[in-house]
Order: sequence, then structure tokens, then C-alpha cells
Amino acid sequence: MLSPFSIQPTGDEAERPGSTSSAGPDGTEAERSSYAVPVGTEAERSGSKLLGWLFVFAVSMGFLEAIVVVYLRMLFFPDGFSFPLGMIPPGVLMTEIVREACTMGMLIAVAAVSARGFTRRLGAFLFVFGVWDIFYYVALKIFLGWPPSLLTWDVLFLIPVTWLGPVLAPLIVAVTMAGFGGWLMLKGEHVRIGPASWVVLCMGAFDIFCAFVSDYAVLIVKGGFLSDIFGLLSSPEFMELAAAYVPESFGWGLFAIGELMVLAGIWHVVSRDFSPPIS
Repeated sequence: MLSPFSIQPTGDEAERPGSTSSAGPDGTEAERSSYAVPVGTEAERSGSKLLGWLFVFAVSMGFLEAIVVVYLRMLFFPDGFSFPLGMIPPGVLMTEIVREACTMGMLIAVAAVSARGFTRRLGAFLFVFGVWDIFYYVALKIFLGWPPSLLTWDVLFLIPVTWLGPVLAPLIVAVTMAGFGGWLMLKGEHVRIGPASWVVLCMGAFDIFCAFVSDYAVLIVKGGFLSDIFGLLSSPEFMELAAAYVPESFGWGLFAIGELMVLAGIWHVVSRDFSPPIS
């Protein structure tokens, strides 16, 4: 019978604190080292596989969203989608708002169940959101040949008020979200987003939000509808004003400032909080 003291570690084995020894099935010593596999390798492989499935989900969701819009445009814009939008029944608009809220719920839910920890869940949400938005426009181009140009105006979102902008603007945001989100998914275990990064990211996101909603915000304020902000769909005066509205210029300056701030925040996270693997 072998005594636990009969074999002593020698050489490199004795100097490696992460290694342990155990008897193999043939009675010989088998070394087990905690450094046998580089730290993070398995997690990164798992993250890459998960990103693949999230990509499939987001692309499918983008095409599904586009199919819904195809039906809506066939019903309400048979001659092609353009501004002014004309009168759309308030009931249809409310249904669209509920659909958009449900879409956000789906994105949050899939992010919550696909990863552990706030950082990786945030990454999953950003990645799915970005890929979904990109392929939404890819699908519209396939099905309808729309948009004719990346500078074509579109209605982007309806919550809390209508978002407007050239197609290029949300695509820039979507690429940024997908890229940063994918990186967070792969490196999230080692990333910490500090307070300074959060401030810069949130300020940039707010600037972008303001650039998208500024058109309708001006309509609401100048038209005196601010006091009835939650009852706009039931206001015939506002609905007529919105139906005849034609956007003229997009706030590219404000948008660019916001996008640059977001990129600066991302760079701050990547450069300061990335932890290289232990060699």
C-alpha cells in the first residue's frame, strides 16, 4: 500500500501552487493542475456559441418585425410609405405601442435567461437589439425595396413619443450596440463598468434620444399639448397636426455628439476594464 508520504513532488511540480496529485487507476501519480486550461477559454467558447444563437434569434425577430410592417404598409400606405403620413386610426397606433412594448419585453427576457450577471445580460440585450434593428431594415429592403436611400426618413419608435430620423441614424446606433454588446458577452466576466463610464454612456444615449424625438417634441410643445401628453391619441387637433407633418432636417449635430460620447464611454470601458487572461 502506498503511503501518502511515499511520493514527494519534485522540480517544477513542487513550485506550482496550483497543482495537486492523485493516484491513477494503474497506481501511478497523475497530476492535476488548475493552470492546465487557460482561464476564460471555456467561458469564451460558451459565450461565442451563445452569441451565435442570439444572432439567429435577433435575425429572425428582425424579419418577423419587417413582415408585420409589410402588412401595415399594404393597409395604410398602398402607394408607398412617405411623409406626411396621413391619418392613422388611434386604435391602430395604440396597438402598435403595445406591440413595441412587448418587443422590448421579449428582448429583456431573452437577455435575462441567456446569461448570468448584469454585465453579460446587458451585453446580450444590446447585441440582440442591434442585430434585430439591422436585419429589420435588411428585410424591408428585400420585401419592399425600401428604403430607397439610407437618408430616407422613417418612424423609428412610438414610446414615449414618436421617434423620427433618417434610416442611417438608427443603423449607426444598431451597429454600435451590437458590437459593444457582443464584446460584453464574451468578456463580461472580467468587465466592470465604472461610474465615469456610465455617466458618459448615459449622456451620449440621452443626446441621441433627443435627436430622434426632437421633431415631435417641438410639435407637442409649440402646439400646447404638453399638459395632455398622455392623451395625445385622443386629441383630434394633435392627430391632424401629426398627420400633416413633414420632417425637414435631422439634428445630425446633436446625434453626432451623442454617438461620439457613447463611443468614448465604450472606449473607456474597453481600455480600463478589460482584464487579459492569466498566462
